[in-house]
Amino acid sequence: MMETLREFTFVSVAIRLVLAMIAGGVIGWGRSKREQAAGLRTYMLASIGAALCILISLYEYEMIKGAWAPIVAEVGEKFDASRVGTQAISGIGFLAAGTILSVSHQRLSGLTTAAGLFASVCMGLACGAGFFELVIVTLIMMILVLEIMYPLEILYKRKARNVTLSVEFDSINSIGQISDVIKGEGARIYDIEVERVKKKGEHHPSAIFSMKLSKENTSHSSVLSAVAALSCVYAIEELR
Repeated sequence: MMETLREFTFVSVAIRLVLAMIAGGVIGWGRSKREQAAGLRTYMLASIGAALCILISLYEYEMIKGAWAPIVAEVGEKFDASRVGTQAISGIGFLAAGTILSVSHQRLSGLTTAAGLFASVCMGLACGAGFFELVIVTLIMMILVLEIMYPLEILYKRKARNVTLSVEFDSINSIGQISDVIKGEGARIYDIEVERVKKKGEHHPSAIFSMKLSKENTSHSSVLSAVAALSCVYAIEELR
């Protein structure tokens, strides 16, 4: 049956496109639940488009051997079946780059989405080529990485002893008070980077506190709560 599906017929082409749509949709569904930049439809379309690239290459190859053979023999045209698929890999770079955003404090967001789109396109290429075994293995691995590993990654970050906080406060003199509270929670500050934030027409100082939790029973949330309780603090965010 697998060999039959690998034949270049209308039924096998339709099955490959449906498989690409389903595989991309499975990955995109998980991303949509987390309200990521690229969600269900984006992953489905990217996977279908990649499958189409390979199918177009296979169609041209079949036509060159068949109906177009006399013309090809006359002009001596050479054909590379992988050329269109290669352009799909290059093209996805523009789409993936659009999902990567530069957010505050010199951080990047969307790298996982971009990598997921790239893998989804490669999975679509495998669907179009009829490499069904590879599609199944890739789909399982992508689900493992994007869904099952996600809570484990969050748990690891929460257990990490290194913490970075961005704090916005009323006066530059408040840094000492904030530092004392952090130290009182059992954390050792090893770097403070002062910056300024413009908000509603006014300038409020802010700083990035890099620290290490020295006590085993000290959690990220306890440090956040202690600093947020200060009257001089306007906003606080943990940078991951």
